[in-house]
Amino acid sequence: MSLDHQPTSQNGIHSLTRTSLDIRRGQTPQTGDGHSYADDIEEPPQPGLGAHSVLIDYPDSSQANRRPPCYRERPWEIATGYDTRLFAVCGEYVCTAGYVTRVWNLRTGESLMTLPHGDTVKVTALAFKPARNVDDEGKRLWLGTNAGEIQEVDIPTRSVIHALPNAHSRGEIVKIYRYASEMWSLDDDGKLHVWPTDETGSPSLKHGHQSFNVPKGHSSSLVMGNQLWMATGREIRVFQPSSDANTTFQLFQKPLSQPNVGEITSSATISSQADRIYFGHADGKVTVYSRKTYVCLDIVNVSLYKISSLAGIGDYLWAGYNSGMVYVYDTTLHPWTVKKDWHAHDKPVASIVVDQSSVWKLDRLQVASLGIDNTIRLWDGMLKDDWLEAQMQHHDTEFCDFREITALVMTWNAGAVKPTSLRNDERDANFFRDLFCSEEPPDLLVFGFQELVDLEDKKVTAKSFFKSKKKDSSDSEHMSHQYRAWRDHLIRSLEEHMPTSEPYTLVQTANMVGLFTCVFVKACERSRIHHINAAEIKRGMGGLHGNKGALVMRFMFDDSSLCFINCHLAAGQSQTINRNNDVTAILESDPLPVLADNLDYSDMFVGGGDGSMILDHEICILNGDLNYRIDAMPRDTVVNAVRSNNFAKLIERDQLLLSRKRNPGFRLRAFNEWPITFAPTYKYDVGTDNYDSSEKKRSPAWCDRLLYRGIGRVKQLDYRRHEVRVSDHRPVTGRFKLRVKTVDSERRAKTWDKCKREFEVVKQRVGAEAK
Repeated sequence: MSLDHQPTSQNGIHSLTRTSLDIRRGQTPQTGDGHSYADDIEEPPQPGLGAHSVLIDYPDSSQANRRPPCYRERPWEIATGYDTRLFAVCGEYVCTAGYVTRVWNLRTGESLMTLPHGDTVKVTALAFKPARNVDDEGKRLWLGTNAGEIQEVDIPTRSVIHALPNAHSRGEIVKIYRYASEMWSLDDDGKLHVWPTDETGSPSLKHGHQSFNVPKGHSSSLVMGNQLWMATGREIRVFQPSSDANTTFQLFQKPLSQPNVGEITSSATISSQADRIYFGHADGKVTVYSRKTYVCLDIVNVSLYKISSLAGIGDYLWAGYNSGMVYVYDTTLHPWTVKKDWHAHDKPVASIVVDQSSVWKLDRLQVASLGIDNTIRLWDGMLKDDWLEAQMQHHDTEFCDFREITALVMTWNAGAVKPTSLRNDERDANFFRDLFCSEEPPDLLVFGFQELVDLEDKKVTAKSFFKSKKKDSSDSEHMSHQYRAWRDHLIRSLEEHMPTSEPYTLVQTANMVGLFTCVFVKACERSRIHHINAAEIKRGMGGLHGNKGALVMRFMFDDSSLCFINCHLAAGQSQTINRNNDVTAILESDPLPVLADNLDYSDMFVGGGDGSMILDHEICILNGDLNYRIDAMPRDTVVNAVRSNNFAKLIERDQLLLSRKRNPGFRLRAFNEWPITFAPTYKYDVGTDNYDSSEKKRSPAWCDRLLYRGIGRVKQLDYRRHEVRVSDHRPVTGRFKLRVKTVDSERRAKTWDKCKREFEVVKQRVGAEAK
C-alpha cells in the first residue's frame, strides 16, 4: 500500500511546487478492509467560483511543513546594519535603501557598495533597470528620492552614472515599477511618469517621459500586463498608461472595493494564474480579483494577524505577517491549504520579493524577505527539500513494505481513585474485562489517565508545588504507589482477560503530577518497537508546575514514528483561551530528543521535522481531559438535551469545535476527531448516573476526548464512552488502524537518485522558461 499522488505536470514552476507538496491528492490509501483511511475525515465544502464568492473556512493547515526553506549553502541571511524598509533583488545582487544605499553580493555575502545620500536626502523607491541582454540584468539600479530626484547607479563601477534632479518636481517618489522594457515612477502627489526605451533598448533618464495623474495616497500597487493596479485604503483603482490617445487611462470612474475587509496592505500575482490579482488586508483577509472582469472572485480569511506582504511563486501565494511568520498557501483548493509556515523574522515581515532572474543567473529560484529586524533572509522558491520529500512519499511503494496494526487508546480522568475502588460496584469491576473482550485483541494498548493524584487536596498540591530540594519521601512514595497500583492492575487485567496465546508486554510508563501513560504491545511485536522516549510539558501556574500539561511518549514502530500525547488542560467554563494557549504551548514545544545524526529524518518524520516536536511524527494520537465545555447554554437546558439525546444541539456549542472553526491559529486544527455520538462525560456525582448536583452544579460537557493525526496512516474505527461510576468523569476509548512501514535502504537509494534526476529536469525547464 502507498500514498498515491498525481504525476508531476510538465508545465513550469507552478507544476513543480504544487505537485511536489500536495501529498493529499489522488487516490486515498486503502486499508485492509477496503475502506479509505480518509473515510472519517470531513471533506471541505466546494463553493462555486463567481463574483463575490466568499470562503468562510480558514486555510487547512493540518499538513503544513514547518521546515524553513533555507539553502544548504551560505549566505542564508544578510544584516543590513541600519533601519530600512526598502529593498530589491536581482540575481547575485541585493540592494537596500534609505538615507544610505547598500548593495551586497548574494554569492558571498560581501558588501559591494555603500552610497550615503546626506542627512536630508532619503531614497524612497528603487528598482533594477531592465537590460536588453538578459545577462546584463541587475547591473543598473534606479533610485527615487524624497526630493523627487531619480538616480541611475551602476553596481559594477559603484557609481552614479546619471541623475535627474527634477524627475518629479512636486514631491517624493513613492514607487518605481518595471514594466517590460520600461520604467514607471510614481510620486506622492499622484504623478505617474512612464520612461520608454531609447535606441539601446533600455529606458533612459536622458530622454522624455509621458505623464499621467492618479489619486494621491498609496498603500500598495503592482503592474500586471500593461495595467497599474493601485490600492488606497480599502479602494482599488485600475489604470492603463499608453501613448495611444484613444486608450482609456482610468478604466473605472468608481473604485473597486469590498465591504467588511480591512485596509489593503499588499498585493501580488501568481504566474500560473494569469487572470487573478491578490490583495492582502490588515485584518488577515485576502481579496481576489479577476483581471478580465474586474469582479471580486473570493474573500478569504487566512489569519487573525495583519498581512504585511504578499508574493506569488509558481502556484503558491507567500504571505508575510506582522508576527514575523511566513506562510505559503495553495490557492487552488477550497478552502486554501497551508503548505508551509515558519518563523522567518524576529519582528514583522516588511517585504517579500521573488527574483525570477536568479533562475538563470544563480541556478536557483530565490525568494528574499526583509524584516523589521533589519535582516534579509534568502529562501528556496522551488522548495527543493519539500519537493524531494514529497516525491519520495509518492514513490514509497518502491522502497517500503507496509503493514497494518491495531491500537486501542483509552483516556480517563480517574479522580484519584485506586484500582481497588472498581470492586465496589459489580458494573465497574467488569470494566476492563468488557473492554478487552469486546473486540479482537489489538496489537497496541495505550492508557492515558488524568488526576491519579487528588489535585483538589490542598496538602498534596502544595507539596508538589513548593517542595524543597530535599524531597518529601512519603509524598513521593504515595504518588509513585498510585501509578504502580494502576500499572499492576492493568498487567493483571491483561493476563486475566486476554488470550494466553498472545500475551502482552509493557513498553513504557510515564507520569507527572496525576498524569499517567501506560503502553502495552503484544509480545510478538515488541522487537519492532525502538527509540522510545517520553517527556513532560508543564502548564500549571504559568508553565512552572505539572498539575496541568501533557505527557508525551514517542517510539518507532518498524520505521514509522508514533506519538501519544496525554493532556490535562486548564479547567473552568470561562477558560477557553487558557486551554487554547495550553494546546499551543504543548504542540509548539520541542521536548523530545533528536535521534542520532546518521538517521534520515525524512523517512521517519513529517513536516520537515526532526522528531523533537509532536507534529513531527507520522502518527499522533492525543487524549485527555481537555476540559472544553459547552458555551452559552443554561445547565438545565444542557441536561434536558442530553436526556432527549439531542447531542447535535450541544455539539454546536462545544468550545473545542468552535475554536477549530473560528480561530485559524488553533493548533488542534491539525488533528481530526471522530464524530461524537455519546453523552457528555463530565461531570457526574461519584457513584451515580446523575450529573453534578453539588452547590456548583457544573454543566455537562465533553471534557474527555481523543483526537488523531496522520493522513493516509491512521483510521479510527470507533469512539465510545464507558459507564464507570467511581469517578466524576466517564472513560472514553477509541480503536484505530495504523499503517506502519519498513524501509529497504538499497531500494530507497535507487528511488532517491531517480527523484533527484526528476527534480533537475523540472529545474532546467523552469530556468529556460524564466530566461
